[in-house]
Amino acid sequence: MGKEVDKTKGKIKQAVGDLTGNKDLKKQGKADERAGKAKGFVADVKDKADNVVDTVKDKVTKH
Repeated sequence: MGKEVDKTKGKIKQAVGDLTGNKDLKKQGKADERAGKAKGFVADVKDKADNVVDTVKDKVTKH
């Protein structure tokens, strides 16, 4: 699943857990939300690394 889906699913589970008093569901929601944030972080790092590689390739091919 995508990062936004995980974060949204996590927030919903937390809200339902709060409303129903279900601590396990609330914990699952927090875990889902953290997973979504981690996926976003990894994607950002990958994008930045790709940009660095592209920049280096451009400089090498120009010289």
